Amino acid sequence: MGREKQHKKLQLWKESMDLVTQLYRITKDFPREEEFGLKSQLRRAAVSVPSNIAEGLARTTKKEKLRFLSYARSSLSEIDAQIEIADRLELVSREDSDILDRQMTLVERLLSGLIRSIRS
Repeated sequence: MGREKQHKKLQLWKESMDLVTQLYRITKDFPREEEFGLKSQLRRAAVSVPSNIAEGLARTTKKEKLRFLSYARSSLSEIDAQIEIADRLELVSREDSDILDRQMTLVERLLSGLIRSIRS
């Protein structure tokens, strides 16, 4: 196959992929009426995080890289709001909510570090 892509070497990308996996696991048992609602929204936002990281790192200019990394950060905020909604609707357990919160915090910290390193 060719060389491993740059983004796949980053701990940030690996952790963001773990976030996607966790969200898919947690939303698997959402009620059927959420199939095209909150479940779909959460999964779309989660997939957007590593996708935008990968796309951003493939860009050639700082400005483009930062734009896509900003999209990834925005998707994390979207996930945070949607998990809060799911929590209030009692669609996720406290344990799962805590797991996601810790994973999102880790991804956000790593993402912020990458953004800082690109800006400097």
